[in-house]
Amino acid sequence: MIAFAAAVFLLIATPGPGVLSCAGVGAAFGFRAGLRYVAGLNLGNNLVIAAVITGLAAVILAAPVVRGVLLAVSACYLAWLALRIAAAGKRLAFGEADRAPGLRDGILLQAVNPKAYVVSTTLFTGFPYAPDSLLFETVTKILIFNAIWLPLHLGWLWAGGVLHRLDLPERAHRRINLAMAAAMIAVVALALFSMGGSTSAEPGGTP
Repeated sequence: MIAFAAAVFLLIATPGPGVLSCAGVGAAFGFRAGLRYVAGLNLGNNLVIAAVITGLAAVILAAPVVRGVLLAVSACYLAWLALRIAAAGKRLAFGEADRAPGLRDGILLQAVNPKAYVVSTTLFTGFPYAPDSLLFETVTKILIFNAIWLPLHLGWLWAGGVLHRLDLPERAHRRINLAMAAAMIAVVALALFSMGGSTSAEPGGTP
């Protein structure tokens, strides 16, 4: 159980679409405005866990075409969120986004977030500690996962919210929003690169 909890912490703390978008939403719109978004991320992540536990995710992701479509949708959606963060407020000349991403946005992001599926599959198909009671192990894993997931994501949101509250010059706010958006775009690029590598390693591809 301790090994499982440590794995949860390490896998979630690693920067990905969820944590980076939490920080970006906090920096662009503030802590309180981002709470609904974090709630949506949490609900979406638990839906992904349910798909992994029931085997639905394995069936869906078994097809390379489906994985490719999922990644493409994820990349487009993350790019759209990044644009909203970059254009937050009235400081930017090329756009404005006054409404923070909400519950629906968080759910949709996790639904198409490749890292959510990879992490959930790794955690809930590995690290067995109660082989005699699969139900007990599954329920406690879900509880432990959420007990670690929620503070970490709220922490990222809070960190972004601190930047939002600072009385910084307009240029500094612009740079912060653009930096947050750029970090999310970098995650998209890395995801596309890793997807290309995994595709080439499959039968018929170049190792």
